[in-house]
Amino acid sequence: MTKFFYKAKDWNGKTIKGILDSENKKDALESIKAGGLVPLNIVQEGNSVFNDMYKKLFSRVSLKQVSNFTRQLSTMMTSGLALTDALSLLKDQTDKNSLMFEILDYTLTTVRGGHSLSDGLQKYKKNFGEAYIASIDAGEEGGVLEEVLTKLADNLEKQNEFAGKVKGAMIYPVIVIIGMIVVVIIMMVVVIPKLMGLYADFGAKMPASTQALMAVSGFMSKFWFLIPIMAAGVFALLKIGNQNADFRFKKDNLKLKIPIIGPLTQKTILATTIRTMSMLLSAGISLVDALKIVSSVAANEPFRQAYLKISERVQKGFSIANSFEETSIFPVIVNQMVATGEATGKLDSVLLRVSDYFSAEAEQSVKTLTSAIEPLIMIMLGLGVGFLVIAVLMPIYNLTSSM
Repeated sequence: MTKFFYKAKDWNGKTIKGILDSENKKDALESIKAGGLVPLNIVQEGNSVFNDMYKKLFSRVSLKQVSNFTRQLSTMMTSGLALTDALSLLKDQTDKNSLMFEILDYTLTTVRGGHSLSDGLQKYKKNFGEAYIASIDAGEEGGVLEEVLTKLADNLEKQNEFAGKVKGAMIYPVIVIIGMIVVVIIMMVVVIPKLMGLYADFGAKMPASTQALMAVSGFMSKFWFLIPIMAAGVFALLKIGNQNADFRFKKDNLKLKIPIIGPLTQKTILATTIRTMSMLLSAGISLVDALKIVSSVAANEPFRQAYLKISERVQKGFSIANSFEETSIFPVIVNQMVATGEATGKLDSVLLRVSDYFSAEAEQSVKTLTSAIEPLIMIMLGLGVGFLVIAVLMPIYNLTSSM
């Protein structure tokens, strides 16, 4: 497929610019006409390997951008604006060099061609997610697209707010740890070798701590290039291992058992997946389909398999409450609330409350984690500095004592 930049007019005489994918210029012209537009000019995008590589690596849509797009589209459509007009306005307000502009342009062309909004967004499923596309599709089929968009916007804003709180709480520890690693590398590769050379010239007696420091420093100075190679190797092994379901299960299950980090991971997954499930059910998607979609967005293999198992049991006629209990991975409160929601017929609203509960719990866990990390970092920093001071100053002390 080739990209074509085009300029056209609609039936109201308004000039419209955009980008579309097509096999050739003739097909591109037909697509523009099919969208109810009169083509004025069409130019093929220049082929550039570097441009394509740059777009694949760096051009992406953030959660905040998707959230803003959904909220704006919801507001416009609730105000009575037609879908095509709303998309056109949003496109005009978007940076033309961004991926979001490309998405809006393609979606607008698709909708003008007589297709649905979900059809237009389907091409960019990786950016929006399967749950998002499925909700839009259900909203269009049920004639309640505005309501679904509003619920999607609320859900995405809460997710974005939660992610922001987690990232904000982790900024300080991450910066300190990175700073420590950089300082250690500089000391080992640049500073220590010079000091050791100076001690050797004076014939100073080296204690065990200094000899150990010299060995590590010597290795890092000579074989520093192995560090990025080893890091890349570990990354590659994890990437290959993640292709195997058993490996993913063991790795993710181990992550859930790590003290402090494990419970935080579990609460974050529960907050995200349960909120998504609530949104899908409120959009009119069947329980079985909602569970399958949630399994695909659960970034954890044990939870993914659990949701799939629940969907299979529900499809066979078992109750949702009994199916949740059988998995044994969910906390008791989830099983109890699911049973309550099933009994009252308000499963979607009950799940939303459960999601809010786990979001609050996860935020508290993040605060606990950062509170525990800060003194731990200070202790490690103190021990490291103390070891360096002893290892560096002991030869000087021995040298002055022997004089």
